Parts: sequence; structure tokens; C-alpha cells
Amino acid sequence: MTLPSDRYYAVELHASAERVSQIRRIVAAHLRHWDLESHIHAVCRGVDELLTNVHRHVGQDNWCVIELRWTGKHLTASVADNGPPMPRLATASGGGLALVAALSDSWGTCSTSEGKVVWFTRRVEAARNSRLVARAPLPGVRDSKREPAPALT
Repeated sequence: MTLPSDRYYAVELHASAERVSQIRRIVAAHLRHWDLESHIHAVCRGVDELLTNVHRHVGQDNWCVIELRWTGKHLTASVADNGPPMPRLATASGGGLALVAALSDSWGTCSTSEGKVVWFTRRVEAARNSRLVARAPLPGVRDSKREPAPALT
């Protein structure tokens, strides 16, 4: 079995409540396209939580960038925004970063010159019976052509 080359998707948008459900559908479509159907619920829930946090704590007039990267063994989802406050793990409510932590194998935050990045990673290996060949991009969806940020480990 050969591993796929890195699969990468990024989209920049303004944080708004309407965008959360749209991004959830886009993330699910990419995971289906990459033959990762069994991870759709957990990954979409994690991305949904991170986007909701941007909308709630940074505001809808601010931008954010959602990135997905699958190496064949690990799937990393990240949300970068231009808001200054670093998120905190609040376990009492069961949501927020506590939920992201529960859905992932690892997660973290990193401040940037523009704001911050919050990311989570799941161990995601391809099913033995799935084809692991490069595929064409999804119709109607353009992958980002910019160089992805270095992977956080």
C-alpha cells in the first residue's frame, strides 16, 4: 500500500454564523473525497467548534483561514484568525477546547503576527481497501495555491 502525497485544502472567509454550516459541508465533502468518511462527524464537529469560537470571541467582521491536511497517517485541521486573545481550555461547559481535545489525538494553539492558530490532529490512516492515488480537485472547489504553513507537531 502506498501512502498518498499530502492532501491539502485551505479557505479564507469572514467569521459568521452562516459560514459555519457552509464550511462544515465543505469539510465533509473533502473528507469523502479523500475516502475518510468515518472521520467526518468528529472532524466537522471540531472545525465547527473552532469556527463558533472565532465568531463568538473574535467577531464576525474578522477573517479566518481553515486548513485541512492529510498525510496518509494524520489529519490536521486548523483555524487561524486575526483576534488577539488566546483561547483557554474551559472544561466546565463541555464545549470549546475541551470538546476539541476530546475529539482529537492532539491539539494546540499558537500565536502569530496577525492573531492565532488553533489546531487539532487525528490519527487517520486510509482503509486497506481504499485507493490511495492522487485525485483531481473537487468540482467547483478551488484548493489554495499558496504554500501551506509549516505543520505544527
